[in-house]
Amino acid sequence: MKIQQIRNATIIVEIGLYRILVDPMMARKDALPPLRLFGARQRNPIVELPDSTPAVLNAVTHCLITHCQKGHFDHLDRAAKKWLRDRQIPVICSPHDAPHLAKQGLNIQPLPENHEQPNLFLGGTIRTIKCTHGKGLIGKLMEHGVGYFIEMPGEPSLYLAGDTILTPTIRDFVLHHQPQVSVVPAGGAQFDFGDDIIMGIDEVVEFTRLKRGTVVANHMEAVSHCPVTRPALAKAGKLAGIDQRLRIPADGEIMEFTF
Repeated sequence: MKIQQIRNATIIVEIGLYRILVDPMMARKDALPPLRLFGARQRNPIVELPDSTPAVLNAVTHCLITHCQKGHFDHLDRAAKKWLRDRQIPVICSPHDAPHLAKQGLNIQPLPENHEQPNLFLGGTIRTIKCTHGKGLIGKLMEHGVGYFIEMPGEPSLYLAGDTILTPTIRDFVLHHQPQVSVVPAGGAQFDFGDDIIMGIDEVVEFTRLKRGTVVANHMEAVSHCPVTRPALAKAGKLAGIDQRLRIPADGEIMEFTF
C-alpha cells in the first residue's frame, strides 16, 4: 500500500491496481473564501497543489468522500467536482451524501444503508465510522460525515478518520480493530468561536498511543483555520515518544506501508 499526501485532507491511496482519491480539494491558491469572519481573513487554500498532482491524478480509479455538505469545500470543492464529473470517476460515499452528490452529476456508488457493517469493496471490505466534527453549538452547525475502515487481502488495514475530534466511539473502534495504518486530521481547526473541530496536537498524540500501528497526520498548513504546524506536531510526537509511529508527510510525499 502507498499513500501520497496531496494537500490538506486530500490523499491518494494506492492498493493493488486501484488508486483511490480521498476528499479532493483542487482549487488554486487563494481561489476559495476565508473560513473566519474576524481577524486575518486569509483566503484558501493557502498553498498551491504540488507540481506532481496533474500526473498522479491521471492514474486515479476511484474517489472516497468523507463529507461534503454545508460548505465543506476543503473536502470537495468546485474544481474537484468538475474533475470527477468530466471523467465520471466512481465516487464512493455514505447514503447520507449520495443524493447531494448525485445532484452534482457525479458517478456515485453509495454504500448500502447498513453502512456500519463491512461491505464488499474492490476485492476487500469497507465500513464507516461516525465522525464528530466539533461539539456544542459549533457542532450543531457542522456536517459530521464518516470515516472509512478498509481491509484488503495482502495489505495493511487502513482507517481514514475523516474530519473528527477524538471521541469514545473512535477510541473504542481503534482499541478493538487496531488498524495498521490510520490517517487522521491534525490541524486543530477552529472558527471564530467554539473549540477545535478536528484533532489537534494533544488528541493526535492520544490517538497514536491507543494503537500499535502507524499514524499519518495531515490536514495541516493548507487552510487558514488550522493553526497546528508540522514542526509543532513533530516536536510533540518526539516528546511523547511516539515519533517512530507518527508520520507527518509533506505535500506531494509518498509513503509505503507493508505488513
